[in-house]
Amino acid sequence: MKRKKIGSSVYLLALLLFIILFFIKEFGLFTDSNINSAVPLPANLHPVVEERSQKLIQQAAKKGIVIVITDGFRSAEEQNRLYEKGRTAGGNVVTYAKGGESYHNFGLAVDFALKTQSGNVIWDMQYDGNQNGKADWAEVVQMAKTLGFEWGGDWAQFKDYPHLQMDFGLTIAELQQGERPPGDSSLVADTN
Repeated sequence: MKRKKIGSSVYLLALLLFIILFFIKEFGLFTDSNINSAVPLPANLHPVVEERSQKLIQQAAKKGIVIVITDGFRSAEEQNRLYEKGRTAGGNVVTYAKGGESYHNFGLAVDFALKTQSGNVIWDMQYDGNQNGKADWAEVVQMAKTLGFEWGGDWAQFKDYPHLQMDFGLTIAELQQGERPPGDSSLVADTN
């Protein structure tokens, strides 16, 4: 009797699993990209992010710090290629976000680096090129925060030290469902 109950339970569990997998495949639930395709994705940086990035470059220059924006808007395809690094592609893991899971994919994030007097682009957080006794990286981060950026170095889990973003109070899930910050309607990709 006990054996029949266990067999029935296993059968029901297998049937339930089959039904769940069928719905996932049939209706596209829980895919890598739960993006609302009815709302076009941005194709550029949000104008506020672009403007504040330029202000950051200017403010840093006034303090003798040269910064380079190494990455800004990034398509979901580009994001997936980065995600593969350290997994199925060579190199180290550089991101934990797949395509459609990064603020870069919605034009709301930039990455930066420092440029030395000799022209080298570096990610040295201790470098003090303007020789004022403070790390240039920390000075740039403070300026960025004043301009309204969130810094990836403050994150509790994965620290992303070159990353600056403005989320406008929107989560990735909300962006995936089609919500957009004010002022970004002119930035959508042309689908014609």
